[in-house]
Amino acid sequence: MAMSGGKDDGAPMMEMNTTPLIDVMLVLLIMFIITIPVATHSIDIDLPVATPPTDTPPPIDPVKNKVVLTADDKIMWNGTQIDAVTLNNSLQATTRMTPEPELQFQPEPEASYELSAGVLQVIKASQVTKFGFVGNEQFATFGK
Repeated sequence: MAMSGGKDDGAPMMEMNTTPLIDVMLVLLIMFIITIPVATHSIDIDLPVATPPTDTPPPIDPVKNKVVLTADDKIMWNGTQIDAVTLNNSLQATTRMTPEPELQFQPEPEASYELSAGVLQVIKASQVTKFGFVGNEQFATFGK
């Protein structure tokens, strides 16, 4: 901002200096903004309470267990539908059994590759020692 020092003829300056007035107004504005209470509108929502699953895990056969992957991306343990967590828990339980039961893996021909790979990763991570693929003959003519 340019500052005027008046005329060279020695006459008094007739303009008012508004810079201090603007500074005071800005300080007051900031003070009013700070002191205004924050609008705290809240809406209470009653969320549903999570209930633990009541499903009991499928029974584990002490001789052999079969994992079947269906075309509609379901994991079946001895004919009972389970999820990946229950599969992992069941596999961990079989590794603690003496003797360890045989685990048979049978994906349907239309089962997704991603599900098959994911289930095989879970089986590998559980360190099952008695594992086998069954039903491979169904794939001999698949796609021909």
